Amino acid sequence: MKNLIIFACILCLFSSCLEKIDPAKLTNTKWELTEMPGSTLPANAKATLNFGDSLRVSGKSFCNNYGGKAEISGNTVALKNVYGTKMFCQETATAESAYLTALNQVNAAKLKGGKLQLLNGDKALLVFTQSN
Repeated sequence: MKNLIIFACILCLFSSCLEKIDPAKLTNTKWELTEMPGSTLPANAKATLNFGDSLRVSGKSFCNNYGGKAEISGNTVALKNVYGTKMFCQETATAESAYLTALNQVNAAKLKGGKLQLLNGDKALLVFTQSN
């Protein structure tokens, strides 16, 4: 019984460390991709992520425009119903594919110091800097 109580206390301690995302802090914000771990960002194109009212998302995926909806619950974040235009841009095709794949794998986020990290578990998939 003593071990069970100790385990419960440790579990509570670690769960309190999980950062909860406040949807109000993302509403009506604009972000520019600054890092996609494992990939080189194109020099001639940008990827953006914009959060509008009701956490509607939109942005540019280097070549194409996309949209969808963010769902936030505690520290879990998911982008749902992501759709986009289908222009082909050879010079950014690889980066665009990696970006859109990463968006669909997001299940958590961290917001700190003007940076937004979209994560899958503890692994950073995309890092954004807030823009005006």
